[in-house]
Amino acid sequence: MRSVTKWVLLPSSCAPAVLILGWLVAASLQGAAYDPAAQTISVLAAPGTTGSWVMTGAFVAVGACYLLTAWGLRPAALPGRVALAAGGVAALAVAVIPAPSSGGSLSHGSVATAGFILLAVWPVLAARRGGSVPWALRPLSCLGATAVIAVGAAWFLIELRLQGVAGVAERTVTTLQSLWPLVVVISCLRRSAREEFPT
Repeated sequence: MRSVTKWVLLPSSCAPAVLILGWLVAASLQGAAYDPAAQTISVLAAPGTTGSWVMTGAFVAVGACYLLTAWGLRPAALPGRVALAAGGVAALAVAVIPAPSSGGSLSHGSVATAGFILLAVWPVLAARRGGSVPWALRPLSCLGATAVIAVGAAWFLIELRLQGVAGVAERTVTTLQSLWPLVVVISCLRRSAREEFPT
C-alpha cells in the first residue's frame, strides 16, 4: 500500500474551512437581501453581488484543494483520484461560469451538476480491498460515504425544485463533500503511522 504524503493534510483541511468561511463572509457582505436558507451559495458568486469576489475566490481555492488532494492521495484507487480531481476542475468551472443574479443558467447548472456527481462517486471509485487498507478507503466505508453524499444531493435537488430550503440542503451536501477527502487523508496518515511505529 502506497503511503500518503503529509502535505496532503493541508489542502484537504483547507477545502471545508475555505468553503464555509467563503459563504459566511460573502453572505454577510450581501446583507439582508440574501436568504441563506433558501438561496444557493452560487447566488453569492453572481456578477454584481457585493460578495461575489469572496465566493468566487472560495470556489477557486476549493477546486485547487481538491486537485492537490487528489494528486497526493496515493493510497486511493486511481479512478477515485481522477474523479476527485475532476470535481476540483468542476469547482473551478463554477467560478468561471457563475450563476446569474436572477433566473437559471444551463451552463452553470451543468458544471455544478457535474461537480456534485463527481464528488459523490469519488469515494466509491477510490475504494481498495485488503487488510492493509485504511478504513476510509475500504469498500463499505466508501460506499457509505457515496450513499450519504448522494442522499444529500437528492435532498438539495428536491428543495431546489420545491423552492424550499435549498440553501440549507446545498450547504449540508457541499460540507459533506469537502470533509470526506480530509477524513480519508487522516485515515491514511493514521494507518501509515501505525505501520511505521507498530505497538
